[in-house]
Amino acid sequence: MTKRLVTALVSIAAALMLGACSESVQDQKESVNLAVKEAFNSKPEVVNTSSKDIDFHLPAGLKVDNESPNNILLKNGSKTYILFYNQHEGLESEVVYNSTLNQNPEPDMNETYTKDEKFGYMLLDSTEDELYELIVGIGGIKVTTETKAKDFEEDAVVMMELANSVKFKSAE
Repeated sequence: MTKRLVTALVSIAAALMLGACSESVQDQKESVNLAVKEAFNSKPEVVNTSSKDIDFHLPAGLKVDNESPNNILLKNGSKTYILFYNQHEGLESEVVYNSTLNQNPEPDMNETYTKDEKFGYMLLDSTEDELYELIVGIGGIKVTTETKAKDFEEDAVVMMELANSVKFKSAE
């Protein structure tokens, strides 16, 4: 019986220590905001993928899963990213941002960025089962996924780099 009690106590202590080691989204907000702002302000990645209306940089590990008008589904294993674009809105437009906020006016995190003729944003809101809806965008471009707290920063930066790389094709 004592052995079972010791085993149970050690298991509980280990679970508590592991839980304490993983950073919460709250703890990461400042560092993620700085990293996303840096990605927003950086030179766009080199275009390596093309669709009907846009060219963009597809980060390593991601693949195009499906395309429909104004939406491209990207996959990385079981994780899905939705790349939405409105070619009628420029990089400085706040239309997609405001439309997204109208759907959820009080997200857990709402950060905006501006540089020259460019408007960017990052929105984060808790969903269920310790998942968060993460939305990152620039002007008429929006990238959405569900993320876990441990993947928050990496996902947010990759998504901003992706949004920053989008180039609209000229109407022919």
